Amino acid sequence: MSVSQEKARFGLIVVGDEILSGRRQDKHFPKVVELLGARGLQLSWVEILSDDRAALTEALTRSFAGNDIVFCCGGIGATPDDHTRQAAAAALGLPLVLHPFAQEQITLICAENAAKGQGTADMTAPENVQRLQMGFFPQGCEAVVNPFNRIPGFFIKNHTFVPGFPVMAWPMLEATLDTRYAHLHNKEIRTEHSFVVYSMPESRITPALEALEQKWPSVKAFSLPSVGDGGGVPHIELGVKGEPVAAAEALEFLRDEALRLGARFDPPGQ
Repeated sequence: MSVSQEKARFGLIVVGDEILSGRRQDKHFPKVVELLGARGLQLSWVEILSDDRAALTEALTRSFAGNDIVFCCGGIGATPDDHTRQAAAAALGLPLVLHPFAQEQITLICAENAAKGQGTADMTAPENVQRLQMGFFPQGCEAVVNPFNRIPGFFIKNHTFVPGFPVMAWPMLEATLDTRYAHLHNKEIRTEHSFVVYSMPESRITPALEALEQKWPSVKAFSLPSVGDGGGVPHIELGVKGEPVAAAEALEFLRDEALRLGARFDPPGQ
């Protein structure tokens, strides 16, 4: 089933030991949420993986088997700790081959650098042979244009693979959303409402949240408790998200239930 025939789900895979070790902070998750949200779309899941080929192959085998649209950031370079290209090929059972567009772009870059006195235009030189490794993608994939340094990423089976550098990855993902997936933009109008209640345990409102989702299947209810850290007053943010008319009805129901169960809309003492 193609993504045009069902509600699209988007997933994000971020690759890098440096993220898991804390040496670098992931910036892709909030940016992808922003890019999707601006187009009436939302992220369904995110996974952060190490630079481990077996783990990457296992994760990609799983995601290729589904229908989700997946963005994968990181690990497509040509150093020993880059394994994403090889893992994608292994997950699909395909060989890695030099993509003609990638070969063309890398060759042009080497020639331009040589004209500036930086390196050589001889593509048989060891350093250029190594650069060409970045153009080996799973057989049959499409190239994804990289406007920053022109070394492309690749696309195959609703998976878009881009570098880990935000300055490269984000324009590539944005262009992918606005071309390949433009037909999915703003297909579903959704709204979100919430309010804060005090002096009520979360366990007391939980049955009402469950009843709400039974009565309005197109609406999701949420409960975000705060224990009052930082000197604040303990409270719960209750809310709904979904189709606008149903969400409005569900919100009114949830407010009424909160009041019936003894919740306060103002902090104690006010």
